[in-house]
Amino acid sequence: MDQTTLNIIVVGLSFALYFGIAIWARAGSTSEFYAAGRGVNPVVNGMATAADWMSAASFISMAGLIAFVGYSNSSFLMGWTGGYVLMALLLAPYLRKFGKFTVPEFIGDRFYSTKARVVGVICLIVISTTYVIGQMTGAGVAFSRFLEVSSTTGLVTASCVVFVYAVLGGMKGITYTQVAQYVVLIIAYTIPAIFISLQLTGNPIPGLGLFSNMAPGQVGAGEPLLVTLDGLLTDLGFNAYTTGSSPFLMALFTLSLMIGTAGLPHVIIRFFTVPRVADARISAGWTLVFIALLYLTAPAVGAMARLNITDLMWPEGTQGEAVTIEMIQNDPEYAWMNTWQQTGLLGWEDKNGDGRIQYYNDANPSMTERAEAAGWQGNELTNFNRDILVLANPEIANLPGWVIALIAAGGIAAALSTAAGLLLAISSAISHDLIKTVFNPSISEKGELLAARISMAGAIVVATYLGLNPPGFAAQVVALAFGLAAATLFPALMMGIFSKRINASGATWGMLVGLISTCAYVLSKALDKT
Repeated sequence: MDQTTLNIIVVGLSFALYFGIAIWARAGSTSEFYAAGRGVNPVVNGMATAADWMSAASFISMAGLIAFVGYSNSSFLMGWTGGYVLMALLLAPYLRKFGKFTVPEFIGDRFYSTKARVVGVICLIVISTTYVIGQMTGAGVAFSRFLEVSSTTGLVTASCVVFVYAVLGGMKGITYTQVAQYVVLIIAYTIPAIFISLQLTGNPIPGLGLFSNMAPGQVGAGEPLLVTLDGLLTDLGFNAYTTGSSPFLMALFTLSLMIGTAGLPHVIIRFFTVPRVADARISAGWTLVFIALLYLTAPAVGAMARLNITDLMWPEGTQGEAVTIEMIQNDPEYAWMNTWQQTGLLGWEDKNGDGRIQYYNDANPSMTERAEAAGWQGNELTNFNRDILVLANPEIANLPGWVIALIAAGGIAAALSTAAGLLLAISSAISHDLIKTVFNPSISEKGELLAARISMAGAIVVATYLGLNPPGFAAQVVALAFGLAAATLFPALMMGIFSKRINASGATWGMLVGLISTCAYVLSKALDKT
């Protein structure tokens, strides 16, 4: 059986599971659509929240960020994880006690202000729309590679799948679908990591393998993996993998990610689904447990992938000759490069015509003398999209076909699980906070449920359109959503819970200033680069 057929079978089976759950858990009331009838077990909710959280950015992009930058980007891991501690301690139980369905509803009722509620809806839509772009991008990347279709076809397919189980089931259907998606994505992420860790270090636990010695027969055999990786990278003019940036800047970045995480509306509404207030905090604890299974593995995946890539590009060692174009084209070990080149996400160019592809940091002045002596004319690995790293990892390590198929299903599950949660947050805000509260307070429950489903369908169409032209790779787009959440919803929620002095004007203008200033800053930075 060829790889594409195997991928289609595994991904198709996962889709069949999602559709079956959607039919079984179809929402019959607004309570079920918005909050799953408030009857979700805390452990189940923790697993669903973990899937809701571990998006395309976590599954696809995060290891790539760590692999190509190194220790400095561990701030993503610390900030995203720490955000759940903030949420468990400061937000989740209090918001659940308030007994509402949406974040804007809490803001509007707490400050007795329809204006504050509408501004909250605007902030939620901007945050969620920004975030969902990354998920649709990740789905397109996974589809285009593993199912041998264009990214446009992949996005449309992903949108159709989300449409079926999100529009039918609402929060109830999404919750149980996300449980299934968590199982798929965590198996898909950890099994390749275990194989690769065994290959490189002989240790089956990737997190421990990261700090183990290289196995016999591997480059740097007998040396610690990180020492070997640092040596390879510095020989090629890159920063050492274990070198971090300013501790102060890392701390600030980590803190901003923590605050942003705690303010994400699609995560917050998951804690409205549990039966009791105490269950909200228990759910947050279980969420951390389930997230840790992936986040403790991600640093090892990033480091080991970077080591494998560097070793493949310099098969004779960094002081020897680079890989030849003939090897890339004919050696089965390099088949993954030709496959990913066809997607446009990987590229190389023989700039000096020597028949080899030199991979090094041509921006480092210390490499100039060596490059001139060897006749190199710049880094010839011209394109390596960071989003492909996790998806390509099994192929880079020559793992079995069924492992590659698992990665395909896992990457798609990660993107779809978070996309569904974001789209639900958007549709709930539109139907419940705008239509029900502002425009048509007398609407029946049946009418509100229909409005929620239509809003969901409309949000899916918009997300698909934006996913076709995303402003950056997945983790970059997602990072903007975190900044917006930290500057808008989180302060309003925190002050609303813990301060009696904050009033409607303060909350409204605070959210508006946070939204406008953050968007203006990001736009100015984007214009500076053009």
